[in-house]
Amino acid sequence: MISDRPTEVGDRAVPGHWEGDLILGLGSSAIGTLVERTTRFTMLLHLPRMERHGIDKSVKNGPALAGHGAEAVRDAIAETIMELPAHLRRSLTWDQGAEMAQHAQLRIDTGLEIYFCDPQSPWQRGSNENTNGLLRQYFPKGTDLSQYGTDELSAVAHALNTRPRKTLGWRTPAEALDQVLNQAIIDGVATTG
Repeated sequence: MISDRPTEVGDRAVPGHWEGDLILGLGSSAIGTLVERTTRFTMLLHLPRMERHGIDKSVKNGPALAGHGAEAVRDAIAETIMELPAHLRRSLTWDQGAEMAQHAQLRIDTGLEIYFCDPQSPWQRGSNENTNGLLRQYFPKGTDLSQYGTDELSAVAHALNTRPRKTLGWRTPAEALDQVLNQAIIDGVATTG
């Protein structure tokens, strides 16, 4: 639970702690969102519908053909987060949605500590909720989100990550993340010299 998170997560002092969620669209379509708490850097998860969506009847405990079932979300998070250096993969805080039923395997696959918000407490992932609000400028409610591919999601993430933020002293999330990455390189050189 979120109450078990270390204080470094809550005070945003240490980078590498993420918040995640899904934004839902028309026809049970979805896009996954990951937001780093310190830098507000955003990564979007492509969650395409499975091949037989709309054709096959839903099977209890079967695959989520809408594309945002537990296995699909686990795989999308793992694939995306593993592109980052280890020091930027510390934890992930999510709501209590069924899409995180594979959280134990996600932890094994990525090394992320996984925390869950209290029920009906979206403000406990404030950075992610704010980002999801910004994303609705690009993906309005009632839109079929399955029409957007990885290229479109990358373009939207780029737009958000190059948008200056007051909370970052008018730096962009990309600049803030770049500073974190450069500091890690400097610290690495200092310890080996």
